[in-house]
Amino acid sequence: MLPTGAKDTQLRESNNQKVHPQPMEEAMNQNPDAMETIISRIFTNISSLKSAYIQLQSAHTPYDPDKIQTTDKMVISELKNLSELKHFYRENYPKPVCVSPQDSRLAAEIQEQQSLLKTYEVMVKKFQSEIQNKDSEIHQLQQQIEEASQKRTKLEKNLKLRGLSTKESEDENGFFPVDLTPDLFTSAVEAASKAIHDFSKPLINMMKAAGWDLDAAANSIEPNVVYAKRAHKKYAFESYICQRMFSGFELESFSVKSDNLTITKESFFHQFLASRETDPLDMLGQNPDSIFGKFCRSKYLVVVHPKMEASFFGNLDQRNYVMGGGHPRTAFYQAFLKLAKSIWLLHRLAFSFEPNAKVFQVKVGSEFSEVYMESVVKNLIMDENDDDEKPNVGLMVMPGFWIGGSVIQSKVYLSNMKVAE
Repeated sequence: MLPTGAKDTQLRESNNQKVHPQPMEEAMNQNPDAMETIISRIFTNISSLKSAYIQLQSAHTPYDPDKIQTTDKMVISELKNLSELKHFYRENYPKPVCVSPQDSRLAAEIQEQQSLLKTYEVMVKKFQSEIQNKDSEIHQLQQQIEEASQKRTKLEKNLKLRGLSTKESEDENGFFPVDLTPDLFTSAVEAASKAIHDFSKPLINMMKAAGWDLDAAANSIEPNVVYAKRAHKKYAFESYICQRMFSGFELESFSVKSDNLTITKESFFHQFLASRETDPLDMLGQNPDSIFGKFCRSKYLVVVHPKMEASFFGNLDQRNYVMGGGHPRTAFYQAFLKLAKSIWLLHRLAFSFEPNAKVFQVKVGSEFSEVYMESVVKNLIMDENDDDEKPNVGLMVMPGFWIGGSVIQSKVYLSNMKVAE
């Protein structure tokens, strides 16, 4: 009878089973190329992981969400590859019973790389957390932008609906859509000048249609002007409109009586902002008796003479309607409202500055000054027989302005000049 140990040994040998797993040294000796390939792949994979990690770090400065997501996927992919190598190694090269010094160094290196791998995994989780936080911040900022945009749209609508109400035109945050600058005032001056020119056209056309003698009418406005061309007499009518529209401009009230007029720099600028994008007829429809409504009525009555209106329309019905407090919707009156609005906006803006923008007039017969005046006709020259004479102002077509330390030139027509060939 065999001893128990010998019996067990015989049983195991009969089943072709081994007591211990094959040592790593033996396995490596059997297939050293395979082991070298695995080690090479491990180091290559770790190098790729380092590169992906560096790219992930650089994607945070500056912060680039798309690049972060791409590099994050690269890091995860390299981690998966390294994990697959680890499992492959454990399955094909079990832990040896006896380990040589060379194998110990290899095991230490592997352990070091595993520790580094854990560090990378921690950093990846950290970056993923930061990405989520940044995404949350971006979402919150987008919501704030959307809310601010909706609020701005609402405020702009409120400003338009409020018309010229000085008490209501200020928004709740005191926010002004445009900056109060000399350039803004210069643009308003140019717009007013164009409005005078534009309104003179239908006025002259209606005079022609009514059979007026335009030469006589121009001479009645200013009799001593010597025009270089007959067509230049249109400037007499522009001068006529200008003189009446700018009468009282230097006054804060603009010669409009009002019991509850709020005179502050802010109120003038608020009225400018509330009116600049609104159709003048809509403004009057909301409040016919507003300050602007009173201004339009008073200026219409001085610009359009009763005899002029009677010759245009055959009656004074429109004039009587305006005098009664109304604002007719005729094409002629609407053309006048565009002119009135441009002068009104310029006045509101002039009194928004500290100190106020000042208007100055140029008298007929004044010697031409290139500092304070600009000729509306650019190609005029002195007559050859008047070499010693200097040009004189025949008409003031648009007044000038002082704003701060700057001068906006008055536009004038020069008398007794010739058109350059």
